[in-house]
Order: sequence, then C-alpha cells, then structure tokens
Amino acid sequence: MKHKNMTFEAVLNLVKHLYLAENLRLIKWIVPDIERELVVRPAPRKSLSGLCAKLGIAPSAADIDEARSEEWGNFPREDF
Repeated sequence: MKHKNMTFEAVLNLVKHLYLAENLRLIKWIVPDIERELVVRPAPRKSLSGLCAKLGIAPSAADIDEARSEEWGNFPREDF
C-alpha cells in the first residue's frame, strides 16, 4: 500500500474501518511519537551582556575607580 502521498482524509477513512482493538493499538503506537514532538524545549538563554544591553554603555574602569575614591576617600573617619 502506498503511504507517501496519502491525505489526512484517506488515512482517516482507513482508520474508521478498523476494529476497536486495532484503533486502540494505533493510538498506543502513535501517542509516544506525538508526545516526543510536543515536548517543550526551553527557550535559549540570553547572555548577561544581552540582558543588560537596554541599560546603555557601561561605565569605564576609570569612571568606576573615580566613583570609588570619591565614596571611600575619607574612610575610615576618626571623628567617631
């Protein structure tokens, strides 16, 4: 029997002529294939740089060093 070019309607017509036990065997045989195709695949993860891309340009190392020295310049204070 040719099966490469069968339409859904042709297959359905054949299935309708099966006995109940044969329909159950068909379902038991085909469901695992369908389940494998329906397995949800996780979405690819974005890189950290991709997640932060909307934040704009990152500060340079010199900018970070300058901010640190401003914040920590007089630490520890002795007036406590």
